[in-house]
Amino acid sequence: MSDRERGWCEVPMVRTWQLAAGAAVVGLTLAAGAVAAAGPWDSGQRKAERDRVVAHSPAGGAHHEPSAPKRPAPAPSAVPVLTALGGPRTVTAKEPAAPGGLPEILGPLLADPGLGPAPAACVIDLTTGERLYGERAETPMVPASTVKIATAAAALTALGPHHRIPTTVVAVPGAGRITLVGGGDATLDRARLGELAERTARALRENRPAADDGEPAAEDVQSATKIRLQYDASLYQGPAQHPVGPNGNIAPVSALMVGQGRLDERTTGAATRSADPAGEAARVFGQLLAERGVRTGTPVPGRAAADAVPLAQVLSRPLSSVVERMLTTSDNDIAEALARQTALATGEKASFAGAERAVTRQLKRLQLPLTGTRFADGSGLNRRDRVSAALLTSLLARAADAAHPELRPILTGLPVAGFSGTLEHRWSDTSAGTGLVRAKTGTLTGINALAGTVVAPGGRLLGFAFLASGTPSPYDAQPALDRLAGALVS
Repeated sequence: MSDRERGWCEVPMVRTWQLAAGAAVVGLTLAAGAVAAAGPWDSGQRKAERDRVVAHSPAGGAHHEPSAPKRPAPAPSAVPVLTALGGPRTVTAKEPAAPGGLPEILGPLLADPGLGPAPAACVIDLTTGERLYGERAETPMVPASTVKIATAAAALTALGPHHRIPTTVVAVPGAGRITLVGGGDATLDRARLGELAERTARALRENRPAADDGEPAAEDVQSATKIRLQYDASLYQGPAQHPVGPNGNIAPVSALMVGQGRLDERTTGAATRSADPAGEAARVFGQLLAERGVRTGTPVPGRAAADAVPLAQVLSRPLSSVVERMLTTSDNDIAEALARQTALATGEKASFAGAERAVTRQLKRLQLPLTGTRFADGSGLNRRDRVSAALLTSLLARAADAAHPELRPILTGLPVAGFSGTLEHRWSDTSAGTGLVRAKTGTLTGINALAGTVVAPGGRLLGFAFLASGTPSPYDAQPALDRLAGALVS
């Protein structure tokens, strides 16, 4: 692997805890989580932009663009985009029947040597689904991180936008032991793990488990100040290490992790990751419990007992928000987690192979062109992935379709040119497309891609995908891709 490649790049099938009954036994009412469930829209403003999730949360994705000086800029909600998706119309100018001369406009730009010998392109009208331009559009190519669009569509189809991923603490009355159970939340951070520790400590202090006869149990594990802590990350199966190998852009895939396995959670982007994210999460959880008066000793791995009941739980944000964060920041850890969550929801094993089968099956449900495709992983780091430009634009069309509102977070999560995520520094203030192009980037050594939406003259919303392989340098390929997307604006 080259230095360049190293640097670039509902219902979970957890053990059935019967939360309602378990809470009655333990005497707890579990809180619902950090935020209320919400859809992908909020008065026309993207939640990811409003909440600044990206700005205040560590990003797990690879760095997709050359270094550029940072400049403060708010992330816009492009009114024409919302209009084209069915919101109140504000465009009064007469809209053209179709963008004219696309072959004459895009052909020369596609011939840029920075895009390698045979780039692929597809442009469609997202309102009608009509293809406006195609060049090798059906050719399967290495998509890099643009495959995350497919991962997002599969997860939203299988789980729904309101699904939340749990992290749970359970106990067997009288056993003197609690178990931290990972549900696959790759967004779990120290703050939310602290909430779980607080709820666990309160449950241990204030509640006593009942025996089968309704009397207090002989051994009161919950009133103890020292208990044993074990952790259960058995939800996922198969190899944890991504085929790309140890990499700062992705941790070993685990159903239990905190801060995406970063040894220093204050870092963002590429960072040194723990080789054992589950063990590290349990260690941090033990520290957080100790700060609250509960001593646990060294945590050990182990499966939760079948008769364990829940003590406390925290939930991820709704899947709509998780998808938005994953796409905006190109987060590899979240992408792999969503692929496995899709596998669990559809009865497949939560492994790389099981996730591939599950993602493929969900995309078939959407009646998408899958000839020659391959989803060897959910993040796009695997060079065995194959996706066509036609598939990517078809995915965008499904996301814009009023018949599939569950897929709308795919569009709202795309980075905004010149403003947010992996496109923040890809457009200057005066570039065509700034604020009007929203797209998912893709970068590996010799591979560059861009797929998203653009507001064309008259407020018309187009979907596009440009895939290039054999590119000499991202410093040549990325500007060439940006010019292609920008040309659709003018």
